[in-house]
Amino acid sequence: MSGHNKWSSIKHKKGKTDALRGRAFTKITREIITAAKIGGGDPEGNSRLRAAILAAKAVNMPNDNISRAIKKGTGELEGVSYEEYMYEGYGPNGVAVLVKVLTDNKNRTVADLRHTFTKYNGNLGETGCVNWMFGKKGSISVLKESVSEEKLMELALDLGADDVDSDPESHEFEVRCEPEVFEDVKKGLEEKGVKISSAEVAMVPQTTVHLQGKPAETMLKMMNALEESDDVQNVWANFDISDEDMEAFG
Repeated sequence: MSGHNKWSSIKHKKGKTDALRGRAFTKITREIITAAKIGGGDPEGNSRLRAAILAAKAVNMPNDNISRAIKKGTGELEGVSYEEYMYEGYGPNGVAVLVKVLTDNKNRTVADLRHTFTKYNGNLGETGCVNWMFGKKGSISVLKESVSEEKLMELALDLGADDVDSDPESHEFEVRCEPEVFEDVKKGLEEKGVKISSAEVAMVPQTTVHLQGKPAETMLKMMNALEESDDVQNVWANFDISDEDMEAFG
């Protein structure tokens, strides 16, 4: 199972703590504003906004905050306008990294990203340098204790998923699907009592770089540092690290 999937599980566990510090609210508010600006304020007709609202509710964001963010996006309330960019680069041992940002100051964001990449033995690259190594997929992590692989495979395929990945060293299965059916697959699994630990439409790597020891620790520190930025919405990378190393870091 690739590092992006394990990292999404760590992010899920950190969500409540981040919410207490306000960081999760800041990131999700930016996403709601941008989603409403691009696709309108009705979540029924705006899948990106719908997903952002679900993320907000998952960290107990008050409904008033959600409503204000939507109105800022649609222009009913005055607010900051954010631009969306995807940056690419390399981490330790040549790990490919994609960073999605929403920012009101591109120069500040680029400078911060460049500093973080350099600090952790990486470098910010040119547009297109690693993007070709990834494909956009729905990624749903399922705890192995909640369902057998055979049953999960049957349920997932019936719901329109592409595949179920099982790493013997992991505590989770990974269900992959096309972005268009992501919400249907996730909802269908939940209705069948399958315990989902995390779910996202992610940039899934086609190949991975195995890390252990110091490079693994440095890579995880880089991921964490990037996630700490309010400008950064998502980070994806093609590393593969054992559950033991991930848990030791967590």
